[in-house]
Amino acid sequence: MLIPPPVPGMVIRYAYLWSDDKAKGRVEGAKERPCVLVLAVRQATGIIQTVVAPITHAPPGDPADSIEVPSTVRQSLGLDTERQWVRLDELNSFGWPGFDLRPHPRTGAIAYGMLPRDFYEEVRIRILERNKRKRLKPISRDE
Repeated sequence: MLIPPPVPGMVIRYAYLWSDDKAKGRVEGAKERPCVLVLAVRQATGIIQTVVAPITHAPPGDPADSIEVPSTVRQSLGLDTERQWVRLDELNSFGWPGFDLRPHPRTGAIAYGMLPRDFYEEVRIRILERNKRKRLKPISRDE
């Protein structure tokens, strides 16, 4: 399995752990899903700390919590044709590559591809805004 270097805007396959599941005591993600790599920072230790936001088919309860993935983007990434959203209020962080990266069952690749720059910037800016208002549910997966 070839693991690419982490690049913000890349969509990866990842066993995402939701905050609700963590609150119930789970330590592993129940489902592998596409996630947007939002941030990748090399620490002084040499570890690359990454942050990902999940992509889900579940419509948001609050539209401010998500951004819909345009059909052209879904198609370019090889995602299915159903509507999907990037969640802006849920994040997982981990040292790259971590234990929860998964190969796509059809292609064997970790990465689906890259988000278009403008769409990634919208995701990044809206997550930063939520962070300023303390409206994020981050989960460290390095624990």
